[in-house]
Amino acid sequence: MNTFILGNPGKCIGCKACEIACSVAHLDTSVVKANEMNLPFISRLNLVRTSSVTMPIQCRQCEDAPCANVCSVGAIVHKDNCNVVLEEKCIGCKECMLACPFGMIDMQPKFTEGEAEFQVGLKVESLQGEQKKAYVVMQKCDLCKGRANGPACIEVCPADAFVIVNPDFIRKNIHDKRVSSAQEIAKRKYTGNS
Repeated sequence: MNTFILGNPGKCIGCKACEIACSVAHLDTSVVKANEMNLPFISRLNLVRTSSVTMPIQCRQCEDAPCANVCSVGAIVHKDNCNVVLEEKCIGCKECMLACPFGMIDMQPKFTEGEAEFQVGLKVESLQGEQKKAYVVMQKCDLCKGRANGPACIEVCPADAFVIVNPDFIRKNIHDKRVSSAQEIAKRKYTGNS
């Protein structure tokens, strides 16, 4: 089973600390240098607000990942219980965005060592004249792979609104439900309550 992060709308206070932490965790330079270079802060999770709920949403690392299934260039691979994007293969076709049942895939400009990458041969006309067209790639939650303290969103959340769902979590959850059911059945049988 793939590991994924689940946000709890009952705990989320909508502070956006998770989005900021996610953005910072995925910079390939320091925050100070990123600010000096005017690099955009791009989060791989989205805080969703409605009139009744606030909840962080991110990739569910689907077992039969629709995004990977439709990717015509094989830019999404399964690695270490996670679906990983190979940015060097992504051609920005957006098939993955259309296939994702949670709407958790974004196309974002690609930066290498703090420098935006541009497409060869494509230009964009604007009020400022003809400009190079940015190179965009698919981005989604990668569980902060390689980060020493694990996912940044979990580390910074002041409300403990996230939980990592992995095989151990599922086994404990199933065990707890079975114990609860057994206790409830026994209680009804021996007390005569139904």
